[in-house]
Amino acid sequence: MENRVGRALRRGVALGLALTAAWAVSLTADPGGVHRGLAALGEQPSLAVSLAAHQLGELPGTERGLTGWGRLLLRCSPLLAAGEGPVLALHSEKPSPDKAPDSSEGDDLEEPDLRPVPEGEDIVEMTGRGKEGSQYLRDGGVYVYNRTGRELYSSLLGEGTVDVSLGEGPQILIVHTHGSEAYSMTDGDVYEESDPYRTTDCAHNVVRVGEEMATVFRAYGFQVVHDTTLCDYPSYNGAYDRSKAVVEQWLEKYPTIQVVFDVHRDALVGSEGEVYKMVSSEAGQKVAQVMMVLGTDAGGADHPRWKDNMAFALSLQRNLVKGYANLVRPTVLRKSRYNQQLSPGSVLVEVGGHGNSLTEAIAGGRLWADNVARTLLELKT
Repeated sequence: MENRVGRALRRGVALGLALTAAWAVSLTADPGGVHRGLAALGEQPSLAVSLAAHQLGELPGTERGLTGWGRLLLRCSPLLAAGEGPVLALHSEKPSPDKAPDSSEGDDLEEPDLRPVPEGEDIVEMTGRGKEGSQYLRDGGVYVYNRTGRELYSSLLGEGTVDVSLGEGPQILIVHTHGSEAYSMTDGDVYEESDPYRTTDCAHNVVRVGEEMATVFRAYGFQVVHDTTLCDYPSYNGAYDRSKAVVEQWLEKYPTIQVVFDVHRDALVGSEGEVYKMVSSEAGQKVAQVMMVLGTDAGGADHPRWKDNMAFALSLQRNLVKGYANLVRPTVLRKSRYNQQLSPGSVLVEVGGHGNSLTEAIAGGRLWADNVARTLLELKT
């Protein structure tokens, strides 16, 4: 209750400051021009929706509507009020089998607020698949989910060059920007939490999954460096800066490293707080789905070879969808770089989500690594 009141007060203060700023500008601006400008903005429903969502955050479904501070704040601004209906409609949508809820980790730069599943409630299983239209780009059986904010076309998936040649010496580096990420304790896998769904015990977090993947790669004859540094502990903030230093250190020590996998797990939470886990049935076994995430320069940071990273990842994805129909979720393009500017063979790999069990994650990670290893053999000189 205190958290809800605090959020409402903060939003009220933010809205008040915004309205004060608008009033101050109106004192020095042409009144007619200001009126025409605001009228034009009001004709853009998407802007109203964005402003309302920004001010109010997570909104309840249409069956409950808005009450209290939320409705009061909306009524203070015609522009925000214009967005109430569309925002509520968006939040009332229920996830469908071909559309998983967005990752609660956003661009993976801010620590998500994860909460335990309420006692008596089940974790919702889902299989993520691509679909036609919307924000999906398609090339045959390969789907890419565009979250860059840019208008992109499927022809993009044919661009870029696979610039990865694997010779002698260490060839693959596995790191963990968020190494303390862990899974649901639903299969007898019990660990001591450092934070909800996180642990520094590397036998129970994504570091364990990374080691299982490294074992598979080594079985195919690859030399693998697996760095087990927990870059997100004790502080989540700055984790990518710390993992960048880790990657740079190993690339300097072993210039033969051509492939860098940053292994994570996703966090999927629905609009009503329900926890999702992404699963696929492979050879009669339930395993966690795997998703590759690619950075771009859409956030403004320099990343001149992001299309080469994409070409490499899609070469892996094309063989993955041949071997396993549903093991992999659509690859995601995002604004941030995720340190992928350091090597054109860099990919962020998310194995399952916090709703999955460690057993499912290990099984999914091993299957993914097995298929990827066979693809990488074609690049070995």
